[in-house]
Amino acid sequence: MRLFRLLLASSLTVLAVTARAEDGAAESQETGASITVTGVRQAYRGDFAVSEIPQSIGEIEAETLQDNSITRLTDALDLNASVSRQNTLGGLWDAFAVRGFAGDENLPTGYLVNGFNGGRGFGGQRDSAGVQRIEVLKGPAAALLGRGEPGGTVNLVTKQAVLGDTFGTAAIQAGSFGTGRVEADANVAVTGDVTARLIGYFEDGGSFRDTIAQERWGLLPSFGIGLGSATRITYDFEWTRVSQPFDRGIVVLDGDFGTVPRSRFLGEPGDGDTVARATGHQLRVQHDFSDRWSLLIGGSHRDTLLTGASSDAETVASRQAIYRDGRSLSRQRRTRRYDSEQSVIRAEITGDFDTGPLRHRLLVGADHDVFTNDQTFSRFRPPLLSGNPGVQAGNIIDIQQPAYGRFPLPATAIITDRVDTQRSTGLFVQDQVSLTDRLQVRIGGRYDAYSLRTDNDVTRTSSERQDSRFSPQAGIVYRLADPVTLYAAYGEGFRANIGTDAAGVIFAPETSRSIEAGLKLTALGGAFSGTLSVFQLDKSNVLASDANNPGFSVAIGKARSRGVELDVTGRLPGDVELLLSYAHIDAEARSSVLDPNFSFQVNPGDPLINIPDHTANLQLAKDFALAGRDARIGGGMQYVGERAGETGTDFTLPDHALARLFAQVEPVDGMTLYGTVTNLFDKHWYANSYHPLWVQPGAPRTFTVGVRARF
Repeated sequence: MRLFRLLLASSLTVLAVTARAEDGAAESQETGASITVTGVRQAYRGDFAVSEIPQSIGEIEAETLQDNSITRLTDALDLNASVSRQNTLGGLWDAFAVRGFAGDENLPTGYLVNGFNGGRGFGGQRDSAGVQRIEVLKGPAAALLGRGEPGGTVNLVTKQAVLGDTFGTAAIQAGSFGTGRVEADANVAVTGDVTARLIGYFEDGGSFRDTIAQERWGLLPSFGIGLGSATRITYDFEWTRVSQPFDRGIVVLDGDFGTVPRSRFLGEPGDGDTVARATGHQLRVQHDFSDRWSLLIGGSHRDTLLTGASSDAETVASRQAIYRDGRSLSRQRRTRRYDSEQSVIRAEITGDFDTGPLRHRLLVGADHDVFTNDQTFSRFRPPLLSGNPGVQAGNIIDIQQPAYGRFPLPATAIITDRVDTQRSTGLFVQDQVSLTDRLQVRIGGRYDAYSLRTDNDVTRTSSERQDSRFSPQAGIVYRLADPVTLYAAYGEGFRANIGTDAAGVIFAPETSRSIEAGLKLTALGGAFSGTLSVFQLDKSNVLASDANNPGFSVAIGKARSRGVELDVTGRLPGDVELLLSYAHIDAEARSSVLDPNFSFQVNPGDPLINIPDHTANLQLAKDFALAGRDARIGGGMQYVGERAGETGTDFTLPDHALARLFAQVEPVDGMTLYGTVTNLFDKHWYANSYHPLWVQPGAPRTFTVGVRARF
């Protein structure tokens, strides 16, 4: 299988090398608001310039990812200050919060792919290969998108077939810790109206963590068919695999982040790799009836499967020996088989028409999705210390002198064997009315009806719930002057809570309200733009533990997030490119509840976990000539403030500031040599935390060098 993947990656590279270059091969992007990529309209967006949308939108382009040699979605989202890292299930899924709200910590739901939910399930961390642009759609958009977090949604716009053109790129790179990667992208025009775009990657190597290595590969082709000038069919395929050990990170005792080296792995290599697989399909048909009316119909199906075992630090003090001697770490052992399947169909019509002096831009649509989540989870737990268990009984490892494989791997017992099936149907409408040349008003809403069935094979019970809700939205946009636009927006939303209470009753959905206002600036013919926004988000029916029924939850929690954001892109004097993103976020609990994981008391005003007060990212870059050849150099700085590392306690992750550099030069036409250095000053930093015994350390200084060919 390994040989097959190597041959696959090599074949893609050869294909890209042999692809014929043509002038204008770069993908065209409309400046209009529908943000069209290679002629493909984006779902839920309508036909608007960015300045006309009463919402803050952050964009991360493929060129920015390429500059920084970023290959993971998690790393890419660091470039937008409104997004903060969350618990990543031992490094095996993408988990993040937008404007302080993260959603279900046990079920990834966080991002869209071309408007379809692509983050649900357990397919591993998303690779950046095949990504043309990342859109951080902030604010109260749930009334249109439905079933999302009030803080916002991340949408990945993929690289899609460019009709009638042939071009390609191929890259090979090497990095610190023995990491190697090959990647290729070939757009081949079969005929004038049929084009195939083949994208693939393969990566493997070690890491800064002891005994930890990983292997990743993916095939992401896109096929485009033009039926005349008004109709376009696009089919995208996803086939990916990630294989690596499950890694809970390091332990921090008494607030000492130097308890163990950041490289120390405290799991058990004998558990082997955890493997995440994903297979996905998207089919979209776009038809333009005229220059004012268009139709977009699509369907998506995605299967994911995560399997593996891990040995994780026990988090309950009454079972944890390390609190007695400071070095004997009691460990659980867990096995997982998480299988998910999601199917979505959707359709929307966009139109532009006038009623007297008023211009209307209408968006009407519907979607239906079915999500099945099949989880089997088993666990071994160390016995209570009160019984004076032995070292083997506690599955103990010495954190100062770890001896892996000292004991046979403990047998586990099934504690979760459950299938959740969720069916949802939504209808949405939005009308943006131009009242004058300067003033526009947006009104709309979404009606959702869903059913949720849970079949629990452990308790031999089944539960069902049906619910529906209308979520309104409203916005206003006022062009104060040609470069300056003011906006405000309000929206409501909801998200189904998966699981039951002690009586087997499925929870009511989590509900939210969002409001934001801001200023957008576009100057110098679009060469300089920025958005300044303020917001407040409130949500209720957050799950909390049932103190009278251990192992079950009740929905009584409330939370609030509010803050200020600034996003700026443009060019400074001297033709220096600028990217700046800053966010101040105050995210806190608003209820007095008992934490469902560790039974700590959460009080109103307690900060939400892993949400920093202040986050900033600055990047500068400049193109220049070096010995008559094109070259580029740049660098950046990311600052992340202190944040809570555990719910309901005063455990805090320290702030950090990380510097990075990148450079590239084109020694001959069509070939680029590039290199990057991240964490330039080799700072100790921590990406996220769930508990002082589950802290994820960040990577030390890391180098990447590579060569990229363009044809």
